[in-house]
Amino acid sequence: MSKTTRKTTRAAAKRPTKAAKTTKKAAPRRASKTATKRPAPEQATVNDRIAAALEAIAAQLAASTAKPADSAATLQSAEAFVWQPDGRLAPVPRVSRVELELLQGIDRMRDILIENTERFAAGLPANNALLWGARGMGKSSLVKAAHASVNARSGGNLKLIEIHREDIESLPSLMARLRNAPFRFIVFCDDLSFDGHDTSYKSLKAVLEGGIEGRPDNVILYATSNRRHLLARDMMENERSTAINPGEAVEEKVSLSDRFGLWLGFHKCSQDEYLAMVRGYCGHFAIGIDDQQLEREALEWSTTRGSRSGRVAWQFVQDLAGRLGVRMTGK
Repeated sequence: MSKTTRKTTRAAAKRPTKAAKTTKKAAPRRASKTATKRPAPEQATVNDRIAAALEAIAAQLAASTAKPADSAATLQSAEAFVWQPDGRLAPVPRVSRVELELLQGIDRMRDILIENTERFAAGLPANNALLWGARGMGKSSLVKAAHASVNARSGGNLKLIEIHREDIESLPSLMARLRNAPFRFIVFCDDLSFDGHDTSYKSLKAVLEGGIEGRPDNVILYATSNRRHLLARDMMENERSTAINPGEAVEEKVSLSDRFGLWLGFHKCSQDEYLAMVRGYCGHFAIGIDDQQLEREALEWSTTRGSRSGRVAWQFVQDLAGRLGVRMTGK
């Protein structure tokens, strides 16, 4: 082989063929097409979240459609229930209550609430009731005692359902569950109040009055609160200072309590009323003690607590019964 031939052969070996050039250029293009088809990690995460959310919604809808079928049997099982955040009615085997005749110093409020409850149990028009005022004066005790007294006379057709303050936004769901039930219901919320930027009171307003469906005929709402208007004073002051029209802003807040047809005010009791409560408890539970000694110890107890109320009287009687070895049965 000549020298010229060898150079030509080496040069040909170094130069890539046309097919090789095509292969090298095509490979990156195929890779880029494949990359566009594969979802980015962020897109895959979003898709997973959407799928999980849809599955959760489907499971919740399936569960909600099954709950009303179980509620009729549940309502037969007890006279009182607690509404759970997940939409269940939990039966209360034994309600913690005080006998109606033991509630002293609140005769007028007692008579009004009993009359309203009796009308409602009989299927007659009745009002939602707000029991407000001094703490420890028997507001929640009166609601539970009134229910027990009227229910005993109405053949067990009146049910008491407690809803916690933090679950008030689920009240429309509870109303929908009770609307077609074959009983009458007192929905009871103890210590109802709203603070700060809490807007759940709007759900309560719509249920009480103003909603499209309105309150079911077989449901009435009883609430207790230390505040007459259910809202903190600083909450209303903030609305007044920041609103374009301060009067309208405050009216929006105050209108909640206006939707309760009955306002029953509870005020601090006098010394005579406090002692009457103590004597009533001691007589009911057969706690034998000299009256002068009972009065002296009861007043000393209230002085150390800094207040006189039905709650303070009850706490004193519990302490007295414990010291004397008396078992407080018959509650």
